[in-house]
Amino acid sequence: MNITKIISIPGLSGLYKMVAQTKNNGIIVESLVDKKRIPAYATQKMIKLDDVGIYTTGEDIALKDVLQKIYDKEKGGECISHKEADDKLKAYFKSVLPEYDEERVHTSVIKKVLSWYNILKVSGLLDETEETITEEDKLKIKANEEKAGALKAPKKKVANKPLKTAGSKVGTQGVRKTGVA
Repeated sequence: MNITKIISIPGLSGLYKMVAQTKNNGIIVESLVDKKRIPAYATQKMIKLDDVGIYTTGEDIALKDVLQKIYDKEKGGECISHKEADDKLKAYFKSVLPEYDEERVHTSVIKKVLSWYNILKVSGLLDETEETITEEDKLKIKANEEKAGALKAPKKKVANKPLKTAGSKVGTQGVRKTGVA
């Protein structure tokens, strides 16, 4: 499950995937629900799902881990709807994450998590497996990059000399600005 480029934009329903960056400090996002692309600007509040955590009685738990627990509980299927009764939602969330802090995790948060899970499930992002790269693999990759860099011939430096042309020295002496064209 890879949710690194998935964001939630308060005020807009659903989840969005970051697609590209714009010239004016914004990003282009694509809705996971209807695949429409819209611009999102730096002035808008955006929440990366990677940064979200759920309060527990001990350490906070990352949203990614909660989604994985729901995925394991449902055996890869969709979870209950976020539109169920509050008592049913709390009981379901308690079965998934028994150590969640009932005072600080409100029903609205549970609804968001379950809604996000179902959106990610329908879009197929929960089924993707992340490749884990071990330290040994990282060292091999780095060694190969260094070896490839050593094989390349060094580039020749070209001197940047200013070009001298006949018209390059234009004198401004004797020119007066009168404001009349």
